[in-house]
Amino acid sequence: MPNGKPAGVRCVQLDDDNRCRVFGKPERPAFCGGLQPSEEMCGTNREYAMVWLAALERATAPA
Repeated sequence: MPNGKPAGVRCVQLDDDNRCRVFGKPERPAFCGGLQPSEEMCGTNREYAMVWLAALERATAPA
């Protein structure tokens, strides 16, 4: 996504299993590499992590 990913829009680099197609590759955006997993973000399960990420997108969405 040349101009970045708007909040609420699925990343075009996610495959059908929600895995990043550019993970570990030089073309991976710096933001993605800087978003490091943490207990706060990931919790104990996928559902918790998805709710946390959705809240992050809402908090950073343009007005």
